[in-house]
Amino acid sequence: MNCLAINKMASKQKIGYKCRIGGVFFLLLASIAGLVAVAVIQDTWKSKEYGLQYGIVIDSGSSRSNVFVYEWPGEKQNETGVVTEKMNCRVSGVSISKMKVDENKDNETLQGFKKCMGEVMKKIPAEKYESTPLFLGATAGMRLLHAENEQRSNEVLVTLREYLTSLPFMFQNASIISGQEEGLYGWITVNYLMGNFLQKNLWNKYVRPQGAQTVGSMDLGGASTQIAFAIQDDLSGPDYMPVKLYGYPYNVYTHSFLCYGKAEADKQGLAEIIQGSPDPSYIMNPCYPIGFNITMKASMIYNTECIKKPPNYDPDQELFFVGSANSEACGNIVRSIFDFETCSSSQCSFNGVEQPPVTGAFMAYAGFFYIARAVLSEGYTVLNDFNASIETFCHTEWQQLKANKDWVSEQHLRTYCYSAHYIFTLLSQGYKFDENTWKDINFASQVKGTSVGWSLGYMLSMSNMLPSEEIDVFPMTDPLFAGLIFLFSALTIVTFVVVFIILIRTCY
Repeated sequence: MNCLAINKMASKQKIGYKCRIGGVFFLLLASIAGLVAVAVIQDTWKSKEYGLQYGIVIDSGSSRSNVFVYEWPGEKQNETGVVTEKMNCRVSGVSISKMKVDENKDNETLQGFKKCMGEVMKKIPAEKYESTPLFLGATAGMRLLHAENEQRSNEVLVTLREYLTSLPFMFQNASIISGQEEGLYGWITVNYLMGNFLQKNLWNKYVRPQGAQTVGSMDLGGASTQIAFAIQDDLSGPDYMPVKLYGYPYNVYTHSFLCYGKAEADKQGLAEIIQGSPDPSYIMNPCYPIGFNITMKASMIYNTECIKKPPNYDPDQELFFVGSANSEACGNIVRSIFDFETCSSSQCSFNGVEQPPVTGAFMAYAGFFYIARAVLSEGYTVLNDFNASIETFCHTEWQQLKANKDWVSEQHLRTYCYSAHYIFTLLSQGYKFDENTWKDINFASQVKGTSVGWSLGYMLSMSNMLPSEEIDVFPMTDPLFAGLIFLFSALTIVTFVVVFIILIRTCY
């Protein structure tokens, strides 16, 4: 073999050696790059998946308790959950404000709670029990009881707390909410259900409606009535409450009138009629229809903090009422329970309470709806037509009235002449709705199939304070991620070993 051939062979060996070294280093760099890439992709490309969250609110009113279950995705819109009602269970038995009087009735009510909570457990997954907040809010009935008998009021709440604490849920509190809170949460509920805070766009994303206007709310319960509406002016005071929902601030005027719910207003009217009657054994009641009469014990009327008891009061005294059906006289009695004269502000509703002028649309629900439906019809009405319908209703004979309104219980039907005058007076002379603004009142009980009340608004507000339940979703499954990490790690180690061997051979 000549020298030229030897030189060519040596040159080829050097080139082959360099190629092997280059290939090994390329494999090493590729392995390291693959290892880093897998780790970076798994970390930076991960997404958030939000589990469903649940909340329970018990609305304990003056006539009954209702248990509501709400559900919302953990992903919030500007810190507020998108909440839906999943269940509404009516608790059998007496209202909680009537507890601690009759042990049998207390047991019946507690059994009613247990039955409803059993239904709740079927609606909420068992693994969510411990993270599901549970609230009980007592309204005007308990506010009155607290004023009348604070000890009994406290005993009722202690009993309920003991029971609710024993449940597997995350019990928060059982308390009496203020009238202002009740009004505010009702306003939140109405506007949330009507889509005035959020609506879905074409991409199925929640956005704030363009140019959306909020709607005022009016609630008529058994012991109190509430009005709430947003105002543009920067007013402040005890009846103005700032609230932030879905990232936007609102200034809401809200006031609650204790003793002016339907049941308490009825009692005030009866007390006025008794006072003007010379003979308690035969009392002509212009608010009852012709053909109707009833005997009541005095305790049924005066067993409240809303009415001053007469001299020589006897709770067992029997009072005999006879219907005389005089709509005008009934209206006068209704107006006598209001004070429209006292006012130290630029404008008041009644009893000296400041109120800015009502503007925009309003929804009147709960007792407002049921009375309006019986007298006229639900929905929107005209002021003069509403007033005329009251007179027609009040002058209808009892038997005919029962035949015309067979879907209304007699217990309520006999009171609706007075109640209709009451809500007409409250709205027109109290809240100052006139012929132009009355037509913006919508008498309704539901929005999109969901009952309107304070509890949903309360849950929406509370969802601001509840942490989201987040789950990290990675682009690669755990087995795939582990397999790739193992593969590239193994390649890196093998490549380092090969490089080491080549270096050793080169040196020796």
